[in-house]
Amino acid sequence: MRVAIYFPSFSASATDRQAQERYIANFRRYISRCEELDFDIWCVDHLLTAPGLYGTSWMDPMSTLTYASALTSRVRLGTSISVAPLRNPVLLAKQIATLAQLSNDRFVFGTGPGWDAKTFDAVGVPLAERGSRTDEVIEAVRGLLTEDDFSFHGRHYDFSDVTIRPRPLTPPEVWVSGGAKMPDPKSPDKDYLPTSVLNRILKADGWISRAAGNQELLLRDMDVVKAAFSSAGVDAGSFTMAHCNFIHVSPGLTRQQALDAQQDLAIRAFGTHRSYEHLQQCYLLGDLDHQLNRLRELAANGVDYFILGPLTDDLEQLDLIHEQIVPALMEAAVA
Repeated sequence: MRVAIYFPSFSASATDRQAQERYIANFRRYISRCEELDFDIWCVDHLLTAPGLYGTSWMDPMSTLTYASALTSRVRLGTSISVAPLRNPVLLAKQIATLAQLSNDRFVFGTGPGWDAKTFDAVGVPLAERGSRTDEVIEAVRGLLTEDDFSFHGRHYDFSDVTIRPRPLTPPEVWVSGGAKMPDPKSPDKDYLPTSVLNRILKADGWISRAAGNQELLLRDMDVVKAAFSSAGVDAGSFTMAHCNFIHVSPGLTRQQALDAQQDLAIRAFGTHRSYEHLQQCYLLGDLDHQLNRLRELAANGVDYFILGPLTDDLEQLDLIHEQIVPALMEAAVA
């Protein structure tokens, strides 16, 4: 059982030089505190503001993790998720290889197809090709990070005799994301786990179940994944079942008090497209007991890696997660 932090890079919205300097100073303290508390550091990837799911924009994940790698020496660094179809696989492989080198092979390549139509339009990639492009990017990046003179001839990407150096001494694990999403007219994603995503999961080193579904959908997805491994006769012993979600720990408050205190933070992060009631079903909002019950249930159903995203860049939230959440999950793992 391990807990990582979804780095709150959405907080980087300074409007003047002094505010930016304060943010950078806090940024450094936040990263250092993550390592002190033994929290791995993960970053979300949203090229543009995506009002169908988020109310703000985020910094580039690879650049942010490269910065974090210089301030840490032990914790793992991951993308949850890098939107594969938005990127050329050769350029992406070079970025990964560089980050792996600078971090002493601490990088985990979390990836998936993305969903925001505006972002796909901005980079000239058809949204309808997101799944097939994701599969090709994963295959191409794996080859580029392990072979000299690697060639790839796919539907979307075609290149010959390409060598990426320096390559990681240990190729990064590939964790893929995907799963059911609560119905939302602005998103093409469905309220079930597509077969194409399930097949991708079976070929990966780990699966990152998504936060945009409610607890019922999450548990159903987990049953589907476990059944698929069993049916395929695949040994899932070294496979990581991860879950990413957003949280704000409010100890000592009732459920209603906590929800009232967290509403403005949630709206800043997720926008107003979805109702607050909708957000409560997806994310870890509310009182501490409610949050712990949801997390324990996921742990009991096989999740062994939690990526938790504080809704602020306040270092106190890191300490509260360490003090209130981590021990409960460790107990659940032993049980």
